[in-house]
Amino acid sequence: MADRFAPGAHVRTYRHDPPHHTRLPRYARGKHGVVVEPEGRAALADVSAAGHDDAPVEQVYAVRFAARDLWGTGDHHVVLDLWESYLADDADDADDPDDPDDPAHPDNAEDPGHER
Repeated sequence: MADRFAPGAHVRTYRHDPPHHTRLPRYARGKHGVVVEPEGRAALADVSAAGHDDAPVEQVYAVRFAARDLWGTGDHHVVLDLWESYLADDADDADDPDDPDDPAHPDNAEDPGHER
């Protein structure tokens, strides 16, 4: 199976705030990053943390974020390992995550936890 995102791809994390466990940190939600590399496939932690044995297996990506974009300050980068369903293609710079028609808007984002 081909990876959805290649190294160097510009991505944006979803801004959802699920009522269950997620490995997408709150400080990284709705943020722009760049894929460093695929890390391999793993069971989606959002589902497996709830004790389900049928968690979907997804590609996990190392994604680099500018610290200033995450916290408003800092001249370094932070790399997070994130499941594919946490990410959206950010190739179109015209996208606006605050726009209610944008897929990254919390009202439009799919729940990566695959709520049961």
